[in-house]
Order: sequence, then C-alpha cells, then structure tokens
Amino acid sequence: MSTITAAMVKDLRERTGAGMMDCKTALTETAGDMEAAIEWLRKKGLSKAAKKSDRIAAQGLIGVISKVKSGAVVEVNSETDFVARNPQFQEMVQNIASLAPAANGDLAKLLAAKYPGGSVSVEEAVKNAVATIGENMGVRRTAALAVSSGVVADYVHNKAADGLGKIGVLVALESNGDSDSLMAFGRQVAMHIAAASPLALTPDDLDPAAIEKERAFYTEQALESGKPKDIVDKMVEGRLKKEFFQQACLMSQVFVLDGKATVAEAVKAADKTVGAPIKVTGFVRFQLGEGIEKGGDDFADEVRKLAGG
Repeated sequence: MSTITAAMVKDLRERTGAGMMDCKTALTETAGDMEAAIEWLRKKGLSKAAKKSDRIAAQGLIGVISKVKSGAVVEVNSETDFVARNPQFQEMVQNIASLAPAANGDLAKLLAAKYPGGSVSVEEAVKNAVATIGENMGVRRTAALAVSSGVVADYVHNKAADGLGKIGVLVALESNGDSDSLMAFGRQVAMHIAAASPLALTPDDLDPAAIEKERAFYTEQALESGKPKDIVDKMVEGRLKKEFFQQACLMSQVFVLDGKATVAEAVKAADKTVGAPIKVTGFVRFQLGEGIEKGGDDFADEVRKLAGG
C-alpha cells in the first residue's frame, strides 16, 4: 500500500479545496493516486462543495437554545436568504444548536460533535448539506452561558422558526428567587440587549482598545477648545463616563421597556417581583453576518443577474 504523506495531502487540498481529513481519506481510498483521489472527491461532492467555499456566506440563521440554567447560541451562514428559509437548512441549524450547550462555546468541539441521527460530525453534516443544497454554508461561531443558581434567558429577533432568527440573545441572571418570574424578567432584558446592542456589561468589561479609541477621539475634540491639558483630561474622562460608558455598557443604558430607568435600576426593582436579589452576570448577542465583509460579487448577486435584476 502506498504511503500517504503530508505533502500529498497538502497538494490535493490545494488542488481541490477539500478538507484535510477528506483529502487524506481520498488518497487512502485510491492508494495514493492523485488523479483518482481528485475524482473520488468529486464523486463524493466534496470538491464541488469546496469550490463554493470561496463564495461569501453572510446570510443564514442564528440558533438559540435555553435550558433554564444554561444556554447557547450559534451562527450558521448560507449565501442567500432563500436557503435560510429552507426547512432542511432550518432543521440543520436547530440540530446544531441542540449540541451547542455541551460544546460550551468551543467551536472546534461543536464541529467535531456527532450530528443528531447519524454517524457523521457536525462539520461533515454541513459539508453534505453544501453538496445537497448547492450553496456555501458554515458554522461561524458559538457561545454559551450558565449559572449555578438562577436562569439563562433567551430572545430571538426576526424569528424564522423555533429558536431561529436574525438576532439571538442570551442573558445570565443569578438569583435564588422565583425562577418563572426571573425568566420573564430575563427575557425583557434580553429584548433590551437585542435592541440596544451593548458592548459590555460594565465599564470594567469593555475592551481597553475600544476605550482608548474613544478617549483619543474626545481628546482631539477637546484640544480644539485651547484649554489647558489638565482641563482637557477632565473633560475627556467626563465625556467617557457620561457618553461612551452609558451608551456601551448594559447596566448603564436606559432600559428600552421603561424609557426612564437604567437597566441597573430595572434589575433592582425586579428584586421585589422575583423575591430575591438579582445579579446580571453576563450576556451574549449574535447578529447575523456582523463583521463579515460582504463583497458585491456573491451568489445572491449571481442570482439577481441571471434573473435580470
């Protein structure tokens, strides 16, 4: 039997774009014959799927699952919104989301998990779906939250099906109070997060780079006033607290369901309803496609061009 070297696998991967393990399997099945391995991948649909991987996938769905004291969220992308409305795609996202709590925010672990109802991994199941449906797809990211006492509340915006939508939110609330009341309030906070898009829980949780960027911006503006440096520094710190921190930090934001109290004040007021003190310990907000560079020449554009749009 021919020895399959790393160089052979690398060469096949570069020629087909297929995954490393798929290339190794193809070479093993064909006794190291490169051309036969390429044909093997083509017949399996893996080479075809790999060619689609260059196309931008910024559509799809956010999948959210809450198990009272724990929850997880995933983003699974497709090239077009047509596929996002496909029941087969939606079922796949729901199945992947069901495995996400066990992965605990580890994307590699989620991709390696056994896909429900079969013998393949999540990663392989998605590749198979690419070959079947005909669009580039991928599990882009995942996150999870858990509490020892309390709830992890969820909210899905622009809901497409159970636990699926364009924005998915989880928020963790620690409390020994009534769990039903706590969950109801938690979902209100989750709705606020979906609408207000906070960057962090408190100023201490903000990315230092983001703070420095705002500080530099405020400093540049303040220096134009011609005031002394010590006065400028005070002006800048004051604006950071009153403007940036209040807008960027969840607990300082005005609660959208109230319009007057801050989220911190709303949490304090909810203590009475729940019957015990509440502490918000974390949140996750996934918005579909955020951060993805959306080029003009993608599959959706191809469809529109073909349709004469």
